[in-house]
Amino acid sequence: MRTWSAGGNLAIARYNIAGCGTQAAGLSFGGYSNAYSAVTEEYDGATWSTGGNLATARYALAGCGTQAAGLSFGGYNGAYLAVTEEYDGATWSAGGNLATARYALAGCGTQAAGLSFGGYNGAYSAVTEEYDGATWSAGGNLATARFNLAGCGTQAAGLSFGGYNGDNSAVTEEYDGATWSAGGNLATARYALAGCGTQAAGLSFGGYRYNDVNLAVTEEYDGATWSAGGNLVTARRALAGCGTQAAGLSFGGYVDASSAVTEEYAEPAELLIFIPWIGECM
Repeated sequence: MRTWSAGGNLAIARYNIAGCGTQAAGLSFGGYSNAYSAVTEEYDGATWSTGGNLATARYALAGCGTQAAGLSFGGYNGAYLAVTEEYDGATWSAGGNLATARYALAGCGTQAAGLSFGGYNGAYSAVTEEYDGATWSAGGNLATARFNLAGCGTQAAGLSFGGYNGDNSAVTEEYDGATWSAGGNLATARYALAGCGTQAAGLSFGGYRYNDVNLAVTEEYDGATWSAGGNLVTARRALAGCGTQAAGLSFGGYVDASSAVTEEYAEPAELLIFIPWIGECM
């Protein structure tokens, strides 16, 4: 079974953070830690370093893309936001605004082909929008409106899972570039979780159950069903993630306070047993 192990901590602890990229080249941005945050940090597989700040500080935003071509959208800083920003590996610049401002949404895809879905703007949202590198346009709505959900995949093959719509949700939906259809439910219903990977090989981790506790639960998706993966070392909610099912990265979140914890998901190192050579007896 794959397991989580400690990575280098974020420089600035934050929760309701967003991210994108890979385990060896991750990007974290936004969040909250005593104030709405514009902080961006870049991960090199071992340590986080300072990147260019978001133009608009906010939390509960979503993101997708890569460290060198990231996309941030939505969020909250006293108002529901439609703000979209594009990252070039050094600085954020304005992109086309979401058609529907919302926070606690999820996203997947790339900077040139992004997907945003779910969220909250006074009510649970089922809104899905597609980004073409300049503007957002309407996609097919989620079957189940919810916020504080997670997602992964691409614009043409997206995956949404978990969230909250009056109760903890286990709902999983698959996007084909036009419509969402039912996938296999999470084993553990939860919200404020994170995810990464693809529609056929997704990863969900962390989260919270209403009136319960922070969760360390990790589940792996095979395109039809979720199965147990190795638990996070540090249970937390409102975290972010990036990477693949076989090489995931989790960072930030909330435990009893804002967290800087970073963990890496991978196959366990092989246990090598040394067997001494015994020569032929004479």
